[in-house]
Amino acid sequence: MPDETSPAGDVPTLETVAAVAGVSRATVSRVINNSPKVSPQVRAVVEAAIASTGYVPNRAARTLVTRRTDSVALVIQEPESHLFGDPYLTGIVRSVSEELSGTDVQLVLMMVRTDADQQRLERYLRGGHVDGALLVSLHGDADLPNRLVRAGIPVVVGGRPLGGEAGITYVDADNVGGARLATAYLHGLGRRRVATIAGPADMCAGIDRLTGYLAAVEGEPLVAHGDFTRGSGATAMRELLDAAPDLDAVFAASDLMAAAAVTVLRASGRRVPDDVAVVGFDDVEAAHWSDPPLTTVHQPVHEQGRRMTRLLLDTTIPGHPAAPVILPTKLVIRASA
Repeated sequence: MPDETSPAGDVPTLETVAAVAGVSRATVSRVINNSPKVSPQVRAVVEAAIASTGYVPNRAARTLVTRRTDSVALVIQEPESHLFGDPYLTGIVRSVSEELSGTDVQLVLMMVRTDADQQRLERYLRGGHVDGALLVSLHGDADLPNRLVRAGIPVVVGGRPLGGEAGITYVDADNVGGARLATAYLHGLGRRRVATIAGPADMCAGIDRLTGYLAAVEGEPLVAHGDFTRGSGATAMRELLDAAPDLDAVFAASDLMAAAAVTVLRASGRRVPDDVAVVGFDDVEAAHWSDPPLTTVHQPVHEQGRRMTRLLLDTTIPGHPAAPVILPTKLVIRASA
């Protein structure tokens, strides 16, 4: 058993707690490490002694015994600038932090974008520095989740993984259904030339929202791609106007892109929603302060972060995934459509 005593005489040690509780040092250690071999009565006595003495277990020594670090990594495959500019990502970070706030588990935030970043990430995770990883905003047919699972690291992914779903636990929103609902709603308003600003073609959310649009659009699809950011939305809206100046509706795969589209439309002399109706996706704060406020597809970002966190904390056998969780989406009608 690693020594959890302290050289500082005034600091309570394992022996201090044992003496106050009237039990052995080994019994105190079993209580601290949540051993099932301790009776409820003895556990209560030891916990009372810990509280009265102010003893704080040595985390490093405990890690040697339990092989747990009481830390989890939140890995976001985006540059730092995307994290602070994307309300979806900040919502995930906030919800994960809130879910962990009632536990002793610490959150390690890691941003990876380049191959070198990913190699450093894998070395860190394989080194046993965390008990598991939450992976968010994955790009491409990445094998990262599978490699981590094969290395024995519990993993939960935010969003449907693009390839290699077997053995991976993930939480996603109904992106296909939400996009289909938004597109059908625009046609229901009598709009006939409904375009879309699609998300990245290397992300599940971008692919699935485009799939939903294509399933519901009537007539010729009008598609331009962005990367969920405001700047890309403005560029895509200009492309659509050049290609189809008679378009009368736009479904954008994120609220940031939708808000930018509204700005471009108004600058081109189009009235929103009179001339062109606009619907976004996410229902983040940008949807409220857009002028006019955005009609949008609500996805439960905070619930996604909380569910991901709970699933990771409950994961004990990597490679034996829980059933995928697909959270419902709904249309929120405001003034833009």
